[in-house]
Amino acid sequence: MFDSIIVVNLVYLVAAVLFIFGLKMLAYPRSAVHGNLVSSLGMLIAVVVTFYLIFADGTASWAGWLLIAIGLIVGTVIGVLLAVKVEMTQMPQLVALFNGLGGGASVLVAGAELIGLTDAEATADVMLATGLSGLIGTVTFWGSLVAFGKLQEIDWFEKPLPIPAPQAFNAVLGVLLIVLMITMASTGMGWPYLVIFLLASVLGFTLVMPIGGADMPVVIALLNSYSGLAAAATGFVIDNNVLIIAGSLVGASGIILTQIMCKAMNRSLLSVLFGSMQTGGGPAGADNELYATVRSTSADDIAMILENAQRVVFVPGYGLAVAQAQHAVRDLANILRDRGTEIEYAIHPVAGRMPGHMNVLLAEADVPYEQLKEMDEINPTLNQVDVAIVIGANDVVNPLANTDPNSPIAGMPIIEVEKARTVIVIKRSLSPGFAKIPNPLFAAENTLMYFSDGKKAVLDIVTAMKEL
Repeated sequence: MFDSIIVVNLVYLVAAVLFIFGLKMLAYPRSAVHGNLVSSLGMLIAVVVTFYLIFADGTASWAGWLLIAIGLIVGTVIGVLLAVKVEMTQMPQLVALFNGLGGGASVLVAGAELIGLTDAEATADVMLATGLSGLIGTVTFWGSLVAFGKLQEIDWFEKPLPIPAPQAFNAVLGVLLIVLMITMASTGMGWPYLVIFLLASVLGFTLVMPIGGADMPVVIALLNSYSGLAAAATGFVIDNNVLIIAGSLVGASGIILTQIMCKAMNRSLLSVLFGSMQTGGGPAGADNELYATVRSTSADDIAMILENAQRVVFVPGYGLAVAQAQHAVRDLANILRDRGTEIEYAIHPVAGRMPGHMNVLLAEADVPYEQLKEMDEINPTLNQVDVAIVIGANDVVNPLANTDPNSPIAGMPIIEVEKARTVIVIKRSLSPGFAKIPNPLFAAENTLMYFSDGKKAVLDIVTAMKEL
């Protein structure tokens, strides 16, 4: 039996190494697909070894194995359906659900283990880990459902909480939850776990509900980290090393990604968690005055401008995702490339509704990885760009971030498209972005507005290019 445990732990170690290498490969677009496969192989190995442990232990009944089989079948069917049916534009909502399901699974596993603990096994460290798993997992589950509702633009999730002082309310809940976890650890009693679940369910709602839609990329990254921390705590509860390692990797990478998102928005994590992004406002008619010099254009005019362009940069935003225009943009880029034009895509870290949203959409359309440029890489050379085409982006190209210290987005790093010789903005209307503020870029001397659905607009430009 001793030798068997050594082999199992060594195989778990192999799985953990595959997780680490897979995660490293996911950091680069060119190797991301292989990284996903490597990580999946690691998880397959971990699952197979866990099944072996259950079988070798001999405690699982036929009913237990039946439940495992049902779970595998149901999970496989749901996974396949989601992979086939979910559009790339719905990927942020799907990621939010995945985060929530990870947290919910940790709560159920830790709770099931708690029921089977003997008095001798209910040590302080085990009970504390169980309480942490219940707290973090529950907050992740319900918070992720709220994030899903906001991303899905369900009206109920946009309403303010009927609580006069939500931050103070959350602080009280936090103190009560800490007291309950200490009670579990010091007494070895399991009843506080149910209370932790109930209070943490409320906390999951009250923490995420006040956060604005503009902050959802940060929230998704943070909830992803929470799901990893919940899994790591559950690993301590059931004494599973590979779960501890995998959860720690997810937790750490989620925190790092959260910091990157906050930096990209020039916001602190505390300002995201304890208050929504301040929305802009102004005197009546202020927007009309600003947009008095807006110039609109047509597909034919854009085609003539692009015909002589040596360097063109596309700036995708959430509007591109909604219009599902990524394939049309690729077709336009290919036409320009065949005519000798240099093509690049400027990617803002928080463009879209989840980290890497634009990268995923463009990768789906087989856009070459080398054409994707980070914001810091593209900004210094934008004054050498002939045409910058903004598709569905708003706040991430708003010059007010650099020029107005009183703006809600003041100091937020943006893609400085206004430096390009010509800027073409494809947008349905002059409506503001998430920050609810006007965008002076639309009225700039070198900007032309093409008012249309993103996909239709690009297809019309493609048609006009072919007719030249």
